[in-house]
Amino acid sequence: MLITVKRCIFEDDTTIGVMKLDGKFQCFTLEDKIRDIKIDGKTAIPKGNYKVILNMSNRFQKVLPLIMDVPNFAGVRIHSGNTHADTEGCILVGNLITNSRSIGESKLAMDKLMLILRSQQNGIELQIDE
Repeated sequence: MLITVKRCIFEDDTTIGVMKLDGKFQCFTLEDKIRDIKIDGKTAIPKGNYKVILNMSNRFQKVLPLIMDVPNFAGVRIHSGNTHADTEGCILVGNLITNSRSIGESKLAMDKLMLILRSQQNGIELQIDE
C-alpha cells in the first residue's frame, strides 16, 4: 500500500495536507512547519519516501504507524490530534479542516485509517510531497 501526503496549506507554525491511500482520498493531515533547519518538536519531517510499520507506541499505549528511517528524527508516527501543539514532528490525521491551522474529527480519521492499515499484508510505503 502506498500512502501519499500532499502538503498544501502553509502557515507560520502549521502545514496541512491531503492523505491518499493508493491514490484514493483518505483524510487530511496536519504537521509542524516545514523548516530548512530542524527545531526539535517544531519541524515537519522532510519530503521523501519512507517505509511504515505498525507497532506498539509506548507513549500512546496502542499500536500506531511508525515512519522508519527519517533523517534526524526518531519515533515519528501517524496519530490523532488537531493542532501543531499535538505533534512533535508526527503526522496528524483528521476528517476535516477546521481552519488553516487545525483539523477535526481526528480520532474518527485515525480509527478508519488503522482499520485499513491493519489489513495490509504487503508492507506500507509513505511518500511525502510538498
